[in-house]
Amino acid sequence: MDISVHALDPAKRHPKPKDEKNLVFGRVFSDHMLMMDFAKGKGWHNGRIVPYQLLEVAPAAMVLHYGQGIFEGLKAYRWPNGKICLFRPDQNWERFNRSAHRMCMPEIDTAFQMLAVEQLLKLDKDWVPHSVGSSLYIRPTMIATEPHLGVRPADDYLYFIITGPVAAYYAEGFNPVKIYVAEEYVRTVRGGLGEAKTMANYASSLYAAEIAKKKGFTQVLWLDAVERRYVDEVGTSNIFFRIGEELITPPLSGSILPGVTRNSVMDLAMHWGIKVTERQISIDEVIETAKSGEMKEIFATGTAAVISPVGEISYRDRMHRIADGKVGEWARNLYDEILGIQYGEREDIFGWVKHLDI
Repeated sequence: MDISVHALDPAKRHPKPKDEKNLVFGRVFSDHMLMMDFAKGKGWHNGRIVPYQLLEVAPAAMVLHYGQGIFEGLKAYRWPNGKICLFRPDQNWERFNRSAHRMCMPEIDTAFQMLAVEQLLKLDKDWVPHSVGSSLYIRPTMIATEPHLGVRPADDYLYFIITGPVAAYYAEGFNPVKIYVAEEYVRTVRGGLGEAKTMANYASSLYAAEIAKKKGFTQVLWLDAVERRYVDEVGTSNIFFRIGEELITPPLSGSILPGVTRNSVMDLAMHWGIKVTERQISIDEVIETAKSGEMKEIFATGTAAVISPVGEISYRDRMHRIADGKVGEWARNLYDEILGIQYGEREDIFGWVKHLDI
C-alpha cells in the first residue's frame, strides 16, 4: 500500500525545543503523524502522512465504550555522525500484532509498520534530538472507531503514529527510586490482558500509582493477583533482582508484558557470563534478602527509562533499603551498554540497531 504525504507548510512548522536535556516526557509532539484506516471486507487502506491534528471519532466509537485500543513505544536515536536509528523495532512490530490478536483487532504487516515509521521520520527527522540521553519517542496506536453500542469486536479501526522529542523519563534521572508494594490493588491476572500492551492495563494501574505518589514513591511494585505473594512488575516496567551473583526476573506467565528492554538485558547479562533465571520470586524473599544483604541490586527495565535502579522498597509501612540505596554495578553496566549501542558508541554485537535511510 502506498502512503500519501500531505506535508505541513514549512512556514507553519513548529520550532524545535532548544533545551534537549530538560524535555518533559510526552508533552511535545512533532509536526506530522501517520494515519491508516481499516474496514471489514476492505482491510487496511488510505495510508497517509498528515500534519499533527486532532482525531475525529463518533461518540459511539467502540474504543470509548469497550476499550479496544493498543499501542507501542519505541525511540529513534541520532548518532554522532548524524545517522538516525531504531533499537530492535522488529520486536515492537511483533508485539503490536500479538496485542492486536489478544484484543480481537486486525494485525498489520510488520514490513509496512517499518515503512510507515521510516516515511514519517523522513519528514520529521529534524525533530530527533542530538544529545545522548534524548531521543524521539514513537507511539504507534490502534483504536476501534466503528460507531456501535454492543459488546463485540469492532468492524472499523484507525491506526496512527505520533512522535515527540523526549529526555529522561524520570525526573530523578539515573538515580535510585523508591517503590511502594501494592497489596490492596492488582494490575492484572493470568489469563487477563497483562501480556498485551492495551490501554486497559494502564488504566488499572492508576489508582494505586496515585496512592504511591502521594506517599512520596516513584512507582508501584505489583504482586500477583491471586495470592498477592509473588512479584509481577514495577509500574509500567519489568523488574530484575540481583541476589548474590544471580540475576532473577519473573517469568512471562501471561500477566507480564514481554518487554524489549527486558529481553535485551537478559541477552546481555548471559553474554557476559551472568547467571540469569526466570522464576517466581515472592515479596517475602525480596524483603528477607534485602535485610540479610544478599539482595545486591533491584532495577526496572523499559523503553522509556531503559534501566531504573531501585534504592528503597516500602512494604507494609516499613522501608527497606537496597544495597545502601546506591546504583548497583550490574544496573550501571547494563544501562551504559544499552545506551552505548543505541547511540552508536559501543559495538552492536547482536545486530539490534536498525539504521534508517533518511
